[in-house]
Amino acid sequence: MGEGFIIGIDQSTQGTKALLFDHEGKRILREDTPHRQLVNEKGWVSHDPDEIYKNTVKTVVRLMERSGIDPGKVAAIGISNQRETSLIWDRISGRPLADAVVWQCDRAARICREVEKTGMAEEIRNKTGLTLSPYFPASKFAWLLQNAQGAGKLAERHQLCFGTVDTWLVYRLTGGHSYKTDYSNASRTQLYDIFRLKWDEEICRTFGIDARDLPEVCDSDSLFGETDLEGFFARPVPIRSVLGDSHGALFGQGCLKPGMIKATYGTGSSVMMNIGNQPVLSRHGVVTSLAWGMGGKVDYVLEGNINYTGAVISWLKDDLELIGSPKETEALCRRAKENSGLYFVPAFTGLGAPYWDSRARGALLGVSRADGKAEIVRACVDCIAYQIADVVRAMEKDAGMDAGELRVDGGPTGNAYLMEFQSGILDTEILVPDCEELSGLGAAYAAGMAAELYDEGVFAGIKHRIFAPKMDPAVRERKLEGWKKAVGAVLSLSGQEMECAGS
Repeated sequence: MGEGFIIGIDQSTQGTKALLFDHEGKRILREDTPHRQLVNEKGWVSHDPDEIYKNTVKTVVRLMERSGIDPGKVAAIGISNQRETSLIWDRISGRPLADAVVWQCDRAARICREVEKTGMAEEIRNKTGLTLSPYFPASKFAWLLQNAQGAGKLAERHQLCFGTVDTWLVYRLTGGHSYKTDYSNASRTQLYDIFRLKWDEEICRTFGIDARDLPEVCDSDSLFGETDLEGFFARPVPIRSVLGDSHGALFGQGCLKPGMIKATYGTGSSVMMNIGNQPVLSRHGVVTSLAWGMGGKVDYVLEGNINYTGAVISWLKDDLELIGSPKETEALCRRAKENSGLYFVPAFTGLGAPYWDSRARGALLGVSRADGKAEIVRACVDCIAYQIADVVRAMEKDAGMDAGELRVDGGPTGNAYLMEFQSGILDTEILVPDCEELSGLGAAYAAGMAAELYDEGVFAGIKHRIFAPKMDPAVRERKLEGWKKAVGAVLSLSGQEMECAGS
């Protein structure tokens, strides 16, 4: 290992984090900047692309100024990003034509229904590994193309850029010189053939998009361009990695071998299992994606995405005002009555994996007069673990192997009650790393390895707290049966028969 510093940028749903790592991979400093959550009366969720870019620059500058380190010693930058959030912009001016459509937003559901009528849904899944859903960028891009003023004319002139947040940041940070994405993000667009490793022209046409207008797809440890951060760096710094946030967390967790599995607890959650260099199409409600491209070869993953996990805690605090801080949830959960049969299914804008019902809506079920604030809060916390368990079980069936352990990351993992309950419901060990920012860390480590500052020995510096299962098997069975019935009731109300291989 040489000398120098690495910056990891983690552009997430709630804000932007900048992380500074030394030549041994130790995190020195972190800086955060939140951005606005734009939610209209229809429940559409948007972000301002310019705000995200400006916050990224501002956050890195503050990080470096606080560190007191010579900016000239920064060897490389790595970027992890909120995936599926989609935007379009003018290739020449760099001006976004509309706010970005956030991954949670299901405004493009109508477009998916129209595509389904063409009979293309199964072909799309067989090529992209993804179930047709408004969750993914393909329909979001189509919606923006149809609804953003001037988009059609720019598309006709091949002057329109389509991108997820990684592509947008790379484009802006390089002054418009680099229009690129990586394998991990491309594989989540529902436009990319993960077997042939190319944009699929037929699928693109189905969504009204010309494949020639999409970004160049590169290895995740490529040189994505250089940035002077609007003049802050006297010498431009190379951007040496790009990874979707969940892929960054998988890499940061050291899940480099087939069968290793992690769950990221964020606003929503991604459960991801490394399955090596041979793709497996799911039959149990999860999806297949590319983990990354490194050193000229790609690895694949099974993944299940959950729309609302950590966001449920934010809902308790900001909307219901039942808690003043997420830290209050642990004590309330431990205080709740053990015999409560309360279940909360957080389908605010539909259910993701393994159910995939965008019509479903949330419900609190099994309420009795004996239930109060503590029981409601516990039901909301427990639903995070239940959803994770559903996805893990589905993956085990697809991969033909049991999860020996689950590596986890994200803010909610600081709740010891949740980690204990997760371990009990899954009946497996939960490993919580001593570093919270696994997405940004993964991107930074990938950049450091690409810049030859780190090698794989850097992962040895991550220590874990282990939660072993202690739940009585009969209690586990009873609780899971209650959860299954609660989800079944929600799906029944939406008109969908319950088909969950994870249950």
